[in-house]
Amino acid sequence: MNDLLAPLLTPEGRALLDEVRGTDPAQELAVATRLRREHPAELVSAALGQALLRQRAVAKFGAGDAERMFFTPDGVEQSTRASVAAYRARRFQELGVTSVADLCCGIGGDAVALARAGIRVLAVDRDPLTAAVARANAEALGLDGLIEVREADVTEVDVSAYDAVFVDPARRGGRSGGAARSASMRGGGRATGGRIFDPEAYSPPLSWAVQAAARAPHAALKVAPGIPHEAVPDTAEAEWISDGGDVKEAVLWFGTEPGLVRATLLPGPRTLRSRGLPNPPVRPVGRFLYEPDGAVIRAHLVAEVADELGGGLVDETIAYVTADEARTTPYASAYEITDQLPFSIKKLKALLREREVGILTVKKRGSAVAPEELRKKVKPHGPNAATVFLTRVAGHPAMLVGHPLG
Repeated sequence: MNDLLAPLLTPEGRALLDEVRGTDPAQELAVATRLRREHPAELVSAALGQALLRQRAVAKFGAGDAERMFFTPDGVEQSTRASVAAYRARRFQELGVTSVADLCCGIGGDAVALARAGIRVLAVDRDPLTAAVARANAEALGLDGLIEVREADVTEVDVSAYDAVFVDPARRGGRSGGAARSASMRGGGRATGGRIFDPEAYSPPLSWAVQAAARAPHAALKVAPGIPHEAVPDTAEAEWISDGGDVKEAVLWFGTEPGLVRATLLPGPRTLRSRGLPNPPVRPVGRFLYEPDGAVIRAHLVAEVADELGGGLVDETIAYVTADEARTTPYASAYEITDQLPFSIKKLKALLREREVGILTVKKRGSAVAPEELRKKVKPHGPNAATVFLTRVAGHPAMLVGHPLG
């Protein structure tokens, strides 16, 4: 399937990619019509599709890399964000790893981060086009001296010569055969299929990845953030990672600290480690409310944050921490609470009108009410701002009104 990529790697293709860089999607038809007078139609279509994919990839890879790399729609959607991949590469580096077998490498984003950390990489993917794109990216970024790309079934690759294994199994259902291949270099497509939540339905399944990890001194398996804690092997360390407040992934580490659970927040990094604390007590709402980072919640480390803040939970099933003192923590956003109401849109509307609140941020946890629905009903108007939390307090629907600290 490399015939979909190869024309873009020719001098004519590269020149055309430079010419269409940054093309406004609204002008794509006009640009295509003009360019087809001098270039083959298929090449023009491929170049414009790649330009669109590069624009989409900027959010993950930054403009400098995205404008030089090659992508598929699935590759853009499923690749690791560069900041997360760089953090993981640093962890490998700190473990003394000098070579990694990157299995299910995709378009090579993780291999690039590992190579930039000075680690030699064997990048493996069974899809011919995906492997070709990974190879092109290693060359485009000047890292082909450290990255060897191999088109192969990862279950048949000998990794015994490598210090570590990294496995990023497919976690989405996809199309099969020619339909997937024919769309794979066009920018208008979306990642195919829905997310897979059962770790044994990954491709390859988690059980195989764990066995592969056991054969190397160190290993990291990328899994969905929603993986059940009971699915984490006893021999693994589990780490949930967020970047800018958004949970990006979970990683199972082998050859580190078995049984440890940690939440890592980027940029930073800031890492919160499990201490085996019991669930925090439920207590009355205090002056301050803390919203733990998503990675902290996914890692089940709210108790560690509550202990750090000297607080408790507003409800035994809700991950909001309340306290009487304002304390700074990187692991939670802090708010000062000015009002506590039982759930009542009428009362909230009257309060917001009295406070002249026109800028309303709505957060919810444990409530079925949609934030946009609430905004329409209370019709905020005025120069002031407020945040309302739709939640439960000691088992009862409630509204907490306040504002961010700092």
